[in-house]
This record gives sequence, structure tokens and C-alpha cells, in this order.
Amino acid sequence: MARMDLFDDATALTAIPIEDGRLAFQQRLDLDLSPQDVFCRLRDETDWRAEQIQVWGKLHLQPRLSAWHGTARYRYSGKTFEPQPFTPLQLHIKQAVELATGCRFNSVLLNYYRDERDSMGFHADDEPELGPEPAIASVSFGAPRTFILKHRTVPKTVKLALGDGCLLLMAGTLQRHWTHGINKERTARGPRINLTFRLIL
Repeated sequence: MARMDLFDDATALTAIPIEDGRLAFQQRLDLDLSPQDVFCRLRDETDWRAEQIQVWGKLHLQPRLSAWHGTARYRYSGKTFEPQPFTPLQLHIKQAVELATGCRFNSVLLNYYRDERDSMGFHADDEPELGPEPAIASVSFGAPRTFILKHRTVPKTVKLALGDGCLLLMAGTLQRHWTHGINKERTARGPRINLTFRLIL
């Protein structure tokens, strides 16, 4: 099991050495707003929903709140998500993410982890409408949580502490070879909001 050390240069998108895909990290996305202000606005301006998804033929309530924004509908876990329009703040963050990564995005999934009991099951963002080698840009605000990647075919695990205002880029063949998720935790955690920007083809 590898725990990656993050980088001293907060403003640079830096590659993380990883097999079977591309992974890059920036400790602080360059925004003209503080991460705390962004968190509060996202929390208050977003129409959060408790969604049900289908897993192994059964409906389950997601252990977090979510919202889908952008210009394209998205289908995963047996459910189709109709987009809400980008808000001005989301567009501002999207432009900063596109500048930092050199990638273009037309949609964003927002997840609100209210405390340590909220989580994200292990999965890959490998839906056909994302294309064969999708770029997924993840931006986090609020309390840090541990992001875990597990290789599909070899016993390799990577853990990253995603803190307030950081940017993580997953690209290349990563979704084909790795799954990722966020576990529930035993120690108390404050709220966290994560945005994952995607290009729906």
C-alpha cells in the first residue's frame, strides 16, 4: 500500500507517478476566492438531493448529497441525471480547472459529504459517454478526506489526503485499470464538498 506524499508547490499541477493511467495533483487551485468562501457558497447555492441508485438490482440511498450541473445528461448506476445549469460560481471554478489542466469540461457532479459517515463506494468513471480515456478533474473544499485508488488486477493501493481547495486530475487509461472511492471514517470529520468535472461526449 502506497501513501503518496503531496507537493510543496501549492500552485503547480504535478504528476504523481502511477502505472496504467495519469494522475496529477495541485495543492491549491488558483481562484480569487478563499476555499472557505467557496465552500459556504456551494453549500448554500446548490439544490442538494438525496439520490437513490441501483446496485446489484436493488435501490439504495446514496450516503451523501449530490447535484448534477452542466449541458448534458448523465447515466450511471441505473439512473439518468438531468442537468441543472451551471451557476456563476461553478463556471468560475470550471474555468480555473480548465486553465490548470488543459482539458475541456461541460458537466460537473457535486457531492456533499456532511460528516465522517458519508462516503463514496469504489467505482470507475468508465461510462461510454465519457469516452475511452476520460479526464476527470476533482476539486475539494472543506474538511480533508482520504481518497483511495485500487488497481483492478494487481494488489496496489494509493491513498491521497484531499484537502481544502485542492485539485486532482485522473486521465489516460486510469479509469480502465483503477477504481476509486472514499470510505466512512471512525473519527469525526467536518463537512466536505467535492466537484468532479467531466466532458460528456
